[in-house]
Amino acid sequence: MTTLAQRLASYSTSLRYEDLPAIVVHEVKRRFIDSIATAVGALDSDAATIARRCAAKFQGQPAISMLGGGTSTLEWATFVNGLLIRYLDYNDTYLSLEPAHPSDNLAAVLSVGELVGAPGTALITASALAYEIQCRLCDAASLRKHGVDHVTYGALSSCAAACKLLGHDVTQTTHALGIAGVCNVALRQTRSGELSMWKGCAFANAARNGVFAALLAGEGLTGPAPIFEGDLGFFKLVSRMEFDLPVLGGKNTPFMINQTYIKFWPAEYHSQSAIDAALKLRTKIGNVLQDVKSIDIHTFEASYNIIGKYPEAWAPRTRETADHSLPYCAAVALLDGDVTLKQFDPQRFTSPDIVNLTSRVKVHLDDSLSTRYPHGIPNRITVTLNDGQQLVEEVEFPRGHAKNPMTDEEVEAKLRRMVEPKLGKSKADKILATCWQLEKLSSPAELVQLVA
Repeated sequence: MTTLAQRLASYSTSLRYEDLPAIVVHEVKRRFIDSIATAVGALDSDAATIARRCAAKFQGQPAISMLGGGTSTLEWATFVNGLLIRYLDYNDTYLSLEPAHPSDNLAAVLSVGELVGAPGTALITASALAYEIQCRLCDAASLRKHGVDHVTYGALSSCAAACKLLGHDVTQTTHALGIAGVCNVALRQTRSGELSMWKGCAFANAARNGVFAALLAGEGLTGPAPIFEGDLGFFKLVSRMEFDLPVLGGKNTPFMINQTYIKFWPAEYHSQSAIDAALKLRTKIGNVLQDVKSIDIHTFEASYNIIGKYPEAWAPRTRETADHSLPYCAAVALLDGDVTLKQFDPQRFTSPDIVNLTSRVKVHLDDSLSTRYPHGIPNRITVTLNDGQQLVEEVEFPRGHAKNPMTDEEVEAKLRRMVEPKLGKSKADKILATCWQLEKLSSPAELVQLVA
């Protein structure tokens, strides 16, 4: 019987650039633009500084380029680039039984692509493949309900992308998936309570390990099998249910990348509709925010359990906790009239005015909203004023959602906001031109080295 790992390996090795519709190729280009934007925004973060300091201690043959400048080993470059793409919680999202940030896979695509000198068409194909596998796995089974983090799926999808770029055959890819799957089960504690720097590093580590597994399998190292169906395998111990992936993107089947979402605001995705609703309410309230008596947020199960139930969300002490706080994100949008990177500076989320307003927020789990997820992410906010007047706003498809997508111009503007203050307009122009012509790229190093 053909195992699931063998099926994924067969799909990975057979997928060709020519199989990708123009809309998929275009969307991959948009995700590279978006990911570089988020990476540049994170260049000055403490976590990135620490990771780059570690990476600088090691050099590989060949040396692999890091976003922001410098080189390191293949694995360290994957980790640093993945951390940068993910750290601000501003990169793209997919919501299903398991939420995910599939552009995290691009770190593996860039580093392995540079290792083998892959052309732009190969980068596009490997990226679409990684999105396809990760999103289909997210559709198949929830991991978070068992205390397992979504990056567990990412080790598999990053590994598949790496194998594709390395030119592995079905047998090698199957062994690589076995290695990546058996030793990269991550705990959900990463996203529980007061969040740490590791929140933005978790997928970077999974991608690094996925690449490592692909390298070993390419040299002939065998992996445990069957990784999914085995008596002590993934189905038994991790997903705790059996599943299949009967459909994967192809000539007659849409690809998953077009069902994922680019973020409009730099905060955890389930808060995006609450931010949108709060900004709309602000136009109704005007300049009388001092008259706000209470703020009630009715939200759905995933939002409540990920960003709406922990006491730390009402008094965040770290950036990571603030961007994963439903009450804070809604309150600061209402108070400041925007949510940018500045709203996640410690000076802002600890200031007395926002602490005071956040203390007036209550979050309610609403089962009627849960039934509309993950098709939508409905958040309803009710603001009660001191005179008893109530103002209500509900948003289900915030800007950037697949049903309310950002335009190409908005994606470009996001990159310019992140890149121009640090690297200048000329560099932003070159990055955009390179991404829009990604299929003509001769090596990923040309793109990565623009971000220096």
